[in-house]
Amino acid sequence: MGHLDHATFGWLTPVLSYAMACIGAALGLRCTVRALGATGRARRNWLLTAASAIGTGIWTMHFVAMLGFGVSGTDIRYDVPLTVLSLLVAMVVVCAGVFAVGYGRDRTRALLLGGLTTGLGVASMHYLGMAAVRLHGDITYDPVRVGLSVLIAVVAATAALWAALHTTSPVAVAVASLVMGAAVSSMHYTGMFAVSVQVTPSGTALPGATAMQFIFPLAVGLGSYLFLTSAFVALSPTTGEREASASAQRHDERDARPGERSGTGTRPARTA
Repeated sequence: MGHLDHATFGWLTPVLSYAMACIGAALGLRCTVRALGATGRARRNWLLTAASAIGTGIWTMHFVAMLGFGVSGTDIRYDVPLTVLSLLVAMVVVCAGVFAVGYGRDRTRALLLGGLTTGLGVASMHYLGMAAVRLHGDITYDPVRVGLSVLIAVVAATAALWAALHTTSPVAVAVASLVMGAAVSSMHYTGMFAVSVQVTPSGTALPGATAMQFIFPLAVGLGSYLFLTSAFVALSPTTGEREASASAQRHDERDARPGERSGTGTRPARTA
């Protein structure tokens, strides 16, 4: 049996992956808050942004953590199509959960359904990503720990959606994102501790790409997306700010009308 190392780079990958999970959660919560205060197309766009942020944060957390995953006696490669599919799964299931909360009339029912769907989807993303691992040997799982990781995923997803409904202030969002990041990280490492590898030494070249060839550049790209989107959200006006601006503009227009009626800008009288 190969020795598994979940942090070949020390604390770098666990800390960095936790940070990515927190950033994605914080951005997703802020976008959901904006969505709940908007209507029509604006609500849909904010919900899409929230889903992409949370999904990207969860996926990036998983594969940044996987950069530190190593097994003695074998190299590790990743199946590229399966890895990309795991990203799409994360996006789709988080989108379903966020839209259930954003448009659901019965908030409690939408929260439970959205949390269950999103949690199972996040767990599917994790194990689909693990299915993309290629090494010389066989990977097996402890079913009890797998079940615990799925339970953590469902609870974490439900808590995240609840926070999206009940947190509005920046401080509350920051605290909720730290808790969500910890929950997502706990789910990942619980699932990883369920893994056992029976190494079969072989000189055959493994198919797929190394983590540094594929996962690292993709994680950097997605991380950049999170930071740029965070800047956009921070700089965009909130619904309250837009309403205040519109109200001030209407007030200025009303103040200008008496001057117009008193003769300012009127047409001169015609002379014979």
